[in-house]
Amino acid sequence: MTQLDLQSLMSKQRSYFATGKTRSLEFRLEQLKKLHSTIKAFDGEIVTALKKDLGRSEFEAYGSEIGIIYEELDLISSNLANWMQPQSVPTPLAYQPSSSTIYPQPHGVVLIIAPWNYPFQLLLAPLVGAIAAGNCCVLKPSELASESAKIITKIIEQTFAPEYCAVVNGGVEETSALLRERFDHIFFTGSIPVGKVVMRAAAEHLTPVTLELGGKSPCIVDSETDIKVTARRIAWGKFFNCGQTCVAPDYLLVPKSIKQELITALKAALHKFYGDNPQSSPDYGRIINQRHFDRLASMISGKVVVGGDHNRDQLYIAPTIVDDVKLSDKLMDDEIFGPLLPILEYETLDEAFAIVNQRPNPLACYVFSSRKSVQDRVVNELSFGGGCINDTLVHVGSAHLPFGGKGPSGIGNYHGHYSFLTFSHQKSIVRTPFMVDLPLKYPPYNKRVKLARLLIG
Repeated sequence: MTQLDLQSLMSKQRSYFATGKTRSLEFRLEQLKKLHSTIKAFDGEIVTALKKDLGRSEFEAYGSEIGIIYEELDLISSNLANWMQPQSVPTPLAYQPSSSTIYPQPHGVVLIIAPWNYPFQLLLAPLVGAIAAGNCCVLKPSELASESAKIITKIIEQTFAPEYCAVVNGGVEETSALLRERFDHIFFTGSIPVGKVVMRAAAEHLTPVTLELGGKSPCIVDSETDIKVTARRIAWGKFFNCGQTCVAPDYLLVPKSIKQELITALKAALHKFYGDNPQSSPDYGRIINQRHFDRLASMISGKVVVGGDHNRDQLYIAPTIVDDVKLSDKLMDDEIFGPLLPILEYETLDEAFAIVNQRPNPLACYVFSSRKSVQDRVVNELSFGGGCINDTLVHVGSAHLPFGGKGPSGIGNYHGHYSFLTFSHQKSIVRTPFMVDLPLKYPPYNKRVKLARLLIG
């Protein structure tokens, strides 16, 4: 699509938004219903596409992509009428007899850019919120998940008119062209470096952004924990989607006293999950492409205690655990985003916290502990987007919780009501009747200072 084509699309979407058709509750609910029906019709093709792109099993495809969209659609559709209602708030005494109201209104034309690791969910979940808020939308799927992009394009084109919701496919050139256009909001999920590019482009038009990024999400294991359950939940969260999850545990912080026992339990969990040969398991995925494979393969070094084997032709890297990792090792440079799990030892919880705090705020943080005091310290003393106590990943799957980062790991949040808020402008209105017009605010002020302090102070 050329820049001229994009400008034409933007013009059509702005004209369509200006008609006001997207603003009514009935219209929004109808679009959500249509989207739900089309996804249902393409359910099998979505699963097949995810298998081709990422080696994703049907269970993982449904649980992490399709099912999450259905949950978003159901929750938002059930509550939208209430969320759209103007909200009355108190009015200060000095401004009486006025009334104050907040009106949620759509931004206008929004851009949603999705990554390749969860190509379906991370594009359509924000879209559900954007539709619910009354916007027109331009969607940019990842070109790296090409099969998923094809299905997404079919779904959108069969469900919506392009002047309301359109897909733009392509790579860096097409994304750059989109970012040159003026949108009313940009929602981006992806890497921190690309997030910076998006934010710079948005700044040219003073466009507000939601950035869902990443970072090195720590997993702190306390000495007092159920090691068998802990290992199972860590192994599941880390190696789900072959580790290509923005909130996957990026590294483990483990007391020396339980480290060997935990490693043994992790080995047992992985064997139970994927058998003797994970490469032949139908439940273990693949790396998205050879470039990412090469990046990950180059990071495998040190004391590999589990896995380590890989096959470039099949884009396969075994679930891999590396022990005795140091902060200076390559595995600790940047977010891993793959099936490699480094283990670092700590002596005291303060030492573990110091390791976490010397890095930028992560998108997620996990703690496994039977002690509430340890759980509370992680929640209250560490700065991160969100996380779990005694589990991994599951906070992302709830439409009732806001999902987002903090600082370098992201700006803003979404899911459920928070998606509606993200894609809405909260317009503040004070309504004042003509029947009473108090002279206090008008000059000459004379000796009204004391009265003003009494009313406003």
